[in-house]
Amino acid sequence: MRFSKLKINGFKGFADPVELPIRDGLSGIVGPNGCGKSNLVEAIGWVMGENRPTAMRGGAMEDVIFSGSATRPAGALAEVELVIDNQDRSAPFSFNDDEELVVSRRIEREHGSSFRANGRDVRWRDLQLLFADSASGARSSALVNQGRTNEIINSKPAARKGILEEAAGISGLHHRRHEAELKLTATEQNLARTSDVLEHLRSQVAT
Repeated sequence: MRFSKLKINGFKGFADPVELPIRDGLSGIVGPNGCGKSNLVEAIGWVMGENRPTAMRGGAMEDVIFSGSATRPAGALAEVELVIDNQDRSAPFSFNDDEELVVSRRIEREHGSSFRANGRDVRWRDLQLLFADSASGARSSALVNQGRTNEIINSKPAARKGILEEAAGISGLHHRRHEAELKLTATEQNLARTSDVLEHLRSQVAT
C-alpha cells in the first residue's frame, strides 16, 4: 500500500479544506516556523489512530479542532482523510475490495471521534491491524515527527526490537496474537462461570 493523498478540513490551523497529493519519490514542504508543517505529520498520525492528546500537542483530543482566530470563529469539527493506493491488493482481507482505500477520522465537539474506511464505519482496532500489516501506524517508526529521531536512537532494546519487527512486516501478527489472547481469556472466564452455574443447578437438582 502507498499513501497517495491527504485531505484535511478543520484540523488545527487548517480551517479550510486542504488537499495534499503524495507523489512517488520525495515530497517536501517548506515554510517558516508556525506555518503548520508539523500539523501535517500530526494529521497523518491522528487519522491512523493516535489517541494521546499529548502527541497532538494538546490537553484534550478536541484541541485538534480549529480553535478560531481574530477574524474567524472556532470550528465545530475536524476531519482528516488518508487516501491509500491498494492496486497491489496488499491490504487485509476486510479492506481489500477496492484499488483505492480512503481512511478517514472525524471529531465533533462533545461527540468524540469516529473512523471510516471507504464510507463505512470501522473500529479503531481494525485500522490498527491495517496499518500494522503495512509496517506503519500512528506510533510506528515510519512516522518521524519532532523529537522522534532522538527517541529512536536512545530507545531501550525492547523498543528497538519493535522497530525491527515493523521493518520485517510482522507487527500485525503481534496485534492478532494479542486479540486472540484476549478472546481466549474471555472464553476461559465464560467457562468458569458456566461451571459455577452447573454446580449450582446440580445442587438444586439434588435438593
